[in-house]
Amino acid sequence: MKTWLKCMIIGAASGVILPGYASGSDPGPDVIGLPVIFHKDARVLFQGDSITDGGRDYKAQYLDHALGHGYPYIIAANACGHYPELNLTFLNRGISGNKVSDLAARWQNDVIALKPDLLSILIGVNDVWHNLGAKKGIPFDEIEATYEKMLTDTGSMLPGTKIVLCEPFILRGSANTKQWAEWDAAIKKIQQMVARLGEKHKCPVVHFQRVFDEAVKRAPAEYWLFDGVHPAWAGHQILADEWLRVVKEYWPRES
Repeated sequence: MKTWLKCMIIGAASGVILPGYASGSDPGPDVIGLPVIFHKDARVLFQGDSITDGGRDYKAQYLDHALGHGYPYIIAANACGHYPELNLTFLNRGISGNKVSDLAARWQNDVIALKPDLLSILIGVNDVWHNLGAKKGIPFDEIEATYEKMLTDTGSMLPGTKIVLCEPFILRGSANTKQWAEWDAAIKKIQQMVARLGEKHKCPVVHFQRVFDEAVKRAPAEYWLFDGVHPAWAGHQILADEWLRVVKEYWPRES
C-alpha cells in the first residue's frame, strides 16, 4: 500500500486536532512540534497490555483497526495525518491482560524482530491486578529484574533504539475500590520501579499518574478511567497528550 494511503487510513476519522491546528488548514512546519525521534521513515512501536492494545485487530486486516482505538491511534493519526512526507510507521503490539512476565516471553518476536526506532512501554497494572485478585504476594523484585532484562537485551541487540517508559496508573473505581489501599500501595511501588529503570537506562519516563490526579479535579474519575484502570476516550486523549509532551521535551527539535 502506498505510504500516503497508509497514513490517510490510519489518520482518518480520529477527529483529534492538536493545539495550533484549525480544521482543514495547512499546518506548516512543525506546528504540532513532532519530537526529533519522529524522523523520516521512523518506526514507532507501542508495547504493553490492554490499555495499549485498545481492541486492536491482531491480523491488521483493516488499517483503521490495526492500532486499536486508544492513545497509540491518536498519536499516529496526528503524526501521519499532518506529516505524510515523513513516511512514519506505527506499530501496536499491546496484548490485553499481559503482565511484565508475559511481555518478556514475547519480547524477541514482538520487539526485537520488529527493529523499532522508538519503543514505548506501558506495563505493570496487571501485575497488581492479577496478584491482588488471587490474594498472592506481589513479587516486586522479580518484576523489576524481568523488566530490566528486557531493557538490557534491547540495548544490546538494538543499540540504536530509543525507549520511552510509561508508568502504570489507577484511579479509584469499580475494579479496585474494595482493595483500594492495597492497589494504591502496590501501584506506587511499580511506578517507583519504572522511575528507577528510566534513570538507570537513561530513558524518559511518562508520569501518567499525576496527569490523572489532576484530571479528577475537572471531572469524576470514571470520566477518565471508567473502572479505575481502563481509560475512556477522554483518558486516552490525555495519555496521548502527555506522552507527546514528554517525548518532545526529551527529544526536542532544534529551533
